[in-house]
Amino acid sequence: MDSTLRRAAVLALCELGRSGDAGDRADAGRGLARFAEMDEAVGSLLELVLDRANTFVTRATAEALLRRQDRSGLRVVASALAIATPSHGDWICTAVLDAFAVYADERDAAMRICEELAGDPDEHVASGARLLHGSLAGITCVLHPA
Repeated sequence: MDSTLRRAAVLALCELGRSGDAGDRADAGRGLARFAEMDEAVGSLLELVLDRANTFVTRATAEALLRRQDRSGLRVVASALAIATPSHGDWICTAVLDAFAVYADERDAAMRICEELAGDPDEHVASGARLLHGSLAGITCVLHPA
């Protein structure tokens, strides 16, 4: 893995995330979600999840982060959820439903990560993880393990 190229990609996507066009910002959010484990991406991802001009960007970015189904993606979403407006919170929860409504084992794994994140020293992450856990717990999945 070439860290120089990964950093260059993150910087380019961060720049795209500052575009005046909501479609560009949503594309940037989806792309940056692939780099959520990199510190350089986290600030821009938070801004995109809490996009001030268009909640489509919020939903697209949050869903891409959640579909990672890992600690890095869930951590960014939890941090954003802790400070989200009610409107942004609704769209983040819609993304949670979209990402985790099918497979119960995926939802359950995400809930376990949220339980770990609830003890995070960053209060935004911890409180957001508790909110995210509650949102996940309210999902009745379509498919369950045999």
